[in-house]
Amino acid sequence: MRHRVRHRKLGRTASHRAALLSSLATSLLKHKRIKTTLAKAKETRSYIESLITKARKNSLHARRQIMSVIHDKEIVKELFNEIIPKIGDRPGGYTRVVKLGNRIGDAASMAVIELVDYNDVANAKAETQKEKRQTRKEAKKEAAQNQNVDEAEVLEESSDKK
Repeated sequence: MRHRVRHRKLGRTASHRAALLSSLATSLLKHKRIKTTLAKAKETRSYIESLITKARKNSLHARRQIMSVIHDKEIVKELFNEIIPKIGDRPGGYTRVVKLGNRIGDAASMAVIELVDYNDVANAKAETQKEKRQTRKEAKKEAAQNQNVDEAEVLEESSDKK
């Protein structure tokens, strides 16, 4: 039975798992969105959320605790100067995991993990797609109306000839 078993082992030793989660957290903070397996994404979610919660305190101690996990000074600066002011007022839930389906090679469940307020790129793409759909829909309506007008003119012409 799995009672009170907390984290996934991900098929790795403890040191390898710590290095993996540290690397995934660094990549997520750097790129704001990463694609990985579902199990790794879910495990990274709890890992990064605790880091962001620590960073909200904005103290030297919190900065040193985070530096012990994330070994890139630029990423830590970005976390404290850009990410925390943007998503720090949330009461948790700083990340989002979106399932993508299965990977072709080994059928592993894939997912995208992203910081919640940093999906501007995805929002911009969705907005352009929405605009394209609307213009196509309007063009279709205009084409249908023009066709109806043409048919009506043809009918009028044919009735006038009689």
